Amino acid sequence: MTGYRFSCTRLSNKNGSGLLYSRFRKFANDAADAAAARPTRKVKIVEVGPRDGLQNESATLSAETKITLVKKLVDAGCPFIECASFVSPKWVPAMADSSKVMTGLQKWRMEEYRGTSTDTDTDTDRKQVIFSALTPNIKGFTDAMNAGEGAVDEVAIFGAASETFSMKNVGCGIEESLDRFRKVTDAANELGVPVRGYVSCVLGCPYEETVDIAKVAEVSGRMVEMGCHEISLGDTIGVGTPYATIRMINEVKSFVDTDKLAVHFHDTYGQALANIYAALEEGVGIVDSSVAGLGGCPYASGASGNVSTEDVVYMLNGMDISTASI
Repeated sequence: MTGYRFSCTRLSNKNGSGLLYSRFRKFANDAADAAAARPTRKVKIVEVGPRDGLQNESATLSAETKITLVKKLVDAGCPFIECASFVSPKWVPAMADSSKVMTGLQKWRMEEYRGTSTDTDTDTDRKQVIFSALTPNIKGFTDAMNAGEGAVDEVAIFGAASETFSMKNVGCGIEESLDRFRKVTDAANELGVPVRGYVSCVLGCPYEETVDIAKVAEVSGRMVEMGCHEISLGDTIGVGTPYATIRMINEVKSFVDTDKLAVHFHDTYGQALANIYAALEEGVGIVDSSVAGLGGCPYASGASGNVSTEDVVYMLNGMDISTASI
């Protein structure tokens, strides 16, 4: 990191401002030297656009278009991409072709492994890219595992800290949803497939409004207990503020190690980047984002899109934080 250097002229007057200015210059330059010597921090970005971004779009895209989007994200250097959702097409029709999408991506990836692809305009090592998919129940998990051998590198379960939202989103209350998720994590652990856990409505609910952060922490802890390697804390309707974010994260830390925590912010009130900054200050090192700010939630009326990946990368670059594959 190249630090800012202060070269102000020392002032000399009867009030001693010259001495004060000199001390400030030394302090600022010492701080710049310390920052330059500090190891570059890394943040993992999980690109959720192909799943969370597209599931709420009014237009239905073809599997081929979705595959092209993911390929372009890989070429752009995205190492962690959530590509599909194995849910009932009755409830989320935009994800009805998830098996076809994952099969197509696996075929393309295997061509890269063998060196038979004609696509040579990228430096990204595709062998290191992680493709994930949502699997809310054991049927979804089974479908994901059948979508081309090795197509899905990671699966995700998605719960909530709100009883009403849980009923709307997965058709049952929190307790029953956790029982369902355990079947998924048990099956995934047996096959050696990593599981990511989502907790929705961590800072507000479209039905209950306020959410108890103790419940957020409890659900997060139980997901880790059943085998989730990472917990994504979702501000589903984008009502969070930096202060609320700090309070919530500190509550969750009592149940989950900080290095397992991710944040997932929607940008309804323009608070997403500020909330991410607050989370980073609390030690969180994983951020979900969506290309072009695509997204929303079928079960959260009024929720805007996710924070855009471009804006997150711009902010992190300005903070000298690496977003390379980790």
